[in-house]
Amino acid sequence: QVQVVESGGGLVQPGGSLRLSCVASGAERWFDVATVAWYRQAPGMERELVTRLDDGGPARYDVSVKGRFTISRDNIKNTVHLLMNRLEPEDTDIYYCNLQCPDHYWGQGTQVTVSS
Repeated sequence: QVQVVESGGGLVQPGGSLRLSCVASGAERWFDVATVAWYRQAPGMERELVTRLDDGGPARYDVSVKGRFTISRDNIKNTVHLLMNRLEPEDTDIYYCNLQCPDHYWGQGTQVTVSS
């Protein structure tokens, strides 16, 4: 059974940084060929794609985070990271890690709050 667990969320001041992490267990056989992604969702809103990284492909970013956020993956440790710099209040959301190969697997989400 695949389990996805995020961590690293919290409260940060505008202009600050956070690094989110996502660990996948039960996905060892196919993690290295999976598409990994981070989504975010505000209350009452649709979940939206922040960034995704295909196996061997370039990372893709939503225009709102391009240049500030960086996705990375470690195929040995089955982890995905999201480094978020120059955070803005508009980045406040619950962030979800997603694995796709081809089924989708989601974590429980981690809250990011950007506020002074």
